Amino acid sequence: MVKAEQNWVKLVDSIGNFLAPSMAKDHPNLPVVKAEGCFYYGVDGTKYLDFTSGIAVENVGHRHPKVVEAIKDSADHLVHGPSGVIIYESIMKLAEELQEILPPKLDNFFFANSGTEAIEGGLKLAKHVTKRPYVVSFTGCFHGRSMGSLSVSTSKSKYRKYQQPSWLTYQLPYAHPDYCPDGVDPEAFFPEKLEKDVEELFKHKVDAEEVACMILEPIMGEGGYIIPPKSWLKKVREICDRHGILLIFDEVQTGFGRTGEWFAAQTFDVKPDIMAIAKGIAAGLPLSATVASKELMSQWPLGSHGTTFGGNPIACAAARASLDVIKEESLLENSRKMGEYALERLAPFKEKYPVIDDIRGVGLMIGISLKNLETGEPDGDLVMDVLNRCLEKGVLFYLCGNAGEVIRMIPPLSVTKEQIDHGLDVLDEVLAEVKK
Repeated sequence: MVKAEQNWVKLVDSIGNFLAPSMAKDHPNLPVVKAEGCFYYGVDGTKYLDFTSGIAVENVGHRHPKVVEAIKDSADHLVHGPSGVIIYESIMKLAEELQEILPPKLDNFFFANSGTEAIEGGLKLAKHVTKRPYVVSFTGCFHGRSMGSLSVSTSKSKYRKYQQPSWLTYQLPYAHPDYCPDGVDPEAFFPEKLEKDVEELFKHKVDAEEVACMILEPIMGEGGYIIPPKSWLKKVREICDRHGILLIFDEVQTGFGRTGEWFAAQTFDVKPDIMAIAKGIAAGLPLSATVASKELMSQWPLGSHGTTFGGNPIACAAARASLDVIKEESLLENSRKMGEYALERLAPFKEKYPVIDDIRGVGLMIGISLKNLETGEPDGDLVMDVLNRCLEKGVLFYLCGNAGEVIRMIPPLSVTKEQIDHGLDVLDEVLAEVKK
């Protein structure tokens, strides 16, 4: 082992001396020195095909030349911009360009740094505007780990253990396929079920007139890549309209082409009142936004919310470049095509490998859930074994689901057919190994 590798091994072994376990103990702590396109490059020279996109962040691929150029150019002129104290071109131009790709009238922005902050902004905006105290979220969704966003996050109980938030929230069931009886059409079943669930909630737990907003992920992300029926999302919209409740879409993971459209709101043709966007917005730089209409935002006065670093000029420049790349390289179309191709290739896997419980996806947001053959229960241990074996063969997947039972496949939107084939060939080999 060369000295550089030895130093890296020593550094990785000492992670616990420097970084909090809650930050450092994720999968797989892969030591890398470079990233480019759809690949990471390891310290030992190994090239890894990245099917994580930095957890749905690098939608245009790692270090796209146009994005790197925009970052360098911005750094030559302006590194920090406390928005409101000063104003600068990149934040104004980005807002203008986002207006063009978002659903109509979602045209006013509060820029922040992370998805959690965007969620916090949306919740605060809804409560301020409606003057109502309560929030309704959906079981299994993940919205962040700060105290406000944690109050509506229910993907895993461990996120809330010993730190139960004090925000006033209620939960409704998400349209999870496990809830639908065999032989029943989900498009009909889930809207009817939602009506009954909402009626019970408003009759026994909280009056509808006190609910400021409902918040959900249009496709459940960290909770397991669950895709609800379009009819269910439309019913949520209808119920909100009926009771004067604002609807918030958490599009932190589904945004910027991940579902094959700019946003899942367009994929499902359901328009929320407020959106939280982040992750894929700036090709890896910290940036997010709470998005709403001018009408709503105008009721949120100076001082009711604020930021020091939000809307950083370099991050905004990277975001503008990223939007250009998505348009110029037809990455929305590629997301749709490669997603369809990946699902076609994966379809025979379910019959071939009984450990596969389900395969589902929209665009390049694909989940493969595994089960224990003896118990039929979700099998997070098996998923981890599969991930580690794939990594040994040079392909990086990630996990999600309440028990970590879902293999998460979220490559950059620039991924090619050949790269999809290579990644799934490796997964095929590994599933054949664990089957034995």
